[in-house]
Amino acid sequence: MTNDLRPPLRKIALADLETEIATTRRVLERVPEEHFEWKPHAKSMSLGGLATHVATIPFYGTAVLQGQDFDVAAPLPPNPPATTRDEVLRRFDETVAAFRALLEGADDLSLREPWSLRAGERVVFTLPRVGVLRGMVVSHLVHHRGQLSVYLRLLDVPVPSIYGPTADEPWS
Repeated sequence: MTNDLRPPLRKIALADLETEIATTRRVLERVPEEHFEWKPHAKSMSLGGLATHVATIPFYGTAVLQGQDFDVAAPLPPNPPATTRDEVLRRFDETVAAFRALLEGADDLSLREPWSLRAGERVVFTLPRVGVLRGMVVSHLVHHRGQLSVYLRLLDVPVPSIYGPTADEPWS
């Protein structure tokens, strides 16, 4: 009889998520309301739109855990840009809480099940749920948080420590 000492996949996924969630909240706390309409380029999202997107990315984690696939061609639930920092933080906290609750209840079998991203009838990819959580949720969050930190820098807003010191928060 072998004794499997590996932690459940949900614990690994939760540990990964918790670090990124705490860092993301620190960045969102810095978003200045007076610049919500600001864009660094005509093709860029507004600061408020990007902050709202970052705040609601955990929604995709709930979609991954609740279904077998997600169709990017289907209408999404309404997600109008937030108008205040408090609203951004509230949406973030709500989407994180819903995602975290589902992930805490997930078992290894369900996290290993295949999940597909579709664009109508076309399957874009199929991966185990746990891989999709890392790639489509956590990495997606990190990507857009990086964009948001650049917006903060361009607006001369102090950038918090993310993976190490910043010019505004050096290690002492």
